Amino acid sequence: MNLLAERINAALPQTQCTRCGYPDCATYAQAISGADADINQCPPGGAEGIRRLSAITGRPALPLNPDNGSEGPRHLAVIDEAWCIGCTLCLDACPTDAIVGSNKLMHTVIEPYCTGCELCIPVCPVDCISLENVTGGHTGWAAWSPADAAQARNRYEIHNMRRMADVGRNQKRLEEKAQAVLADLPGHSQHTNPLVLEQKRAVIEAALARARARREPGSS
Repeated sequence: MNLLAERINAALPQTQCTRCGYPDCATYAQAISGADADINQCPPGGAEGIRRLSAITGRPALPLNPDNGSEGPRHLAVIDEAWCIGCTLCLDACPTDAIVGSNKLMHTVIEPYCTGCELCIPVCPVDCISLENVTGGHTGWAAWSPADAAQARNRYEIHNMRRMADVGRNQKRLEEKAQAVLADLPGHSQHTNPLVLEQKRAVIEAALARARARREPGSS
């Protein structure tokens, strides 16, 4: 991330709500720095957020783009535990790991960590998550603080590192399984034709080579 993008990112509320049209605040910041996005696409930051971005970028402060939503109070996700079926979909959707629970057990929201991003709402198959206004008439940065933003950014970065680690572990497990198949290809195949077995070997070896290339970009 370049210096301008970092300054812009530091001025965003870090709710990671995606309402700006980008997958997270950092990506939106990069788009602004590259003149690929306007500075008025962040509803959680509201009018004050636009003024902050205007001061950083030198662009004129525009009204919030209604296509991205409207400025409003901060909300807290609340789970109706009597209806929760423990599907874990909201756990995966939460960008700050503010929801805790286990498979087939009820989930609950850790209030100080919830950014009100609303990403848990559409994934709930039983509609047991609602939003509660926790800042009254205060909106935008009047309903959010730099400390809140710093905590949300930190938790989002940890969330991403954990998710990448999970992907890495799963990839390693799949590669080990593929290596085991290669070690005894006839025993893992219903085919006995040597030509077919060699074709399967070539396919598996190519897949492993691609996996290594993704993991180690500098490898040949």
